[in-house]
Amino acid sequence: MKEAPGGYSPIVMDHFTHPRNVGEMENPDGVGEVQNPVCGDRMRLFIKVEAERIVDATFLTYGCSAAIASSSITSEMIKGKTIEELQKISNETVMEALGGLPPTKIHAAMLAEQAVKAAVLDYQKKTPSPYPSPLGREGKSEGYGKKGS
Repeated sequence: MKEAPGGYSPIVMDHFTHPRNVGEMENPDGVGEVQNPVCGDRMRLFIKVEAERIVDATFLTYGCSAAIASSSITSEMIKGKTIEELQKISNETVMEALGGLPPTKIHAAMLAEQAVKAAVLDYQKKTPSPYPSPLGREGKSEGYGKKGS
């Protein structure tokens, strides 16, 4: 694949100049917010989930062209996937989808991976488990493991 100026693939340039799914989502089921402390890039990924499947994804990113392109393509990649499938998204899958990134920009794909994982974790925290918890409402054991019970 030919590289555009700066060592970016045409896919990166397309997602940078025409990002998809940009914007804050109203009432998201999960939000992943991550930041690279070295360069200052910030990514916020919003997900909407129905029946454990991503039905919508949007993002807000402040950062370099690689960070914006990584956010854009990630928001497209995760739509239609199950929560379980999202656990398999890695910086490598993001970079492959983008047609590669220069070595100095790999952090952008890592940020996208971290944002997906953070959004899933946020969703799981907000969503009641279908399995009963051994902990009571206040997070304290209600007889489990007590002597004499």
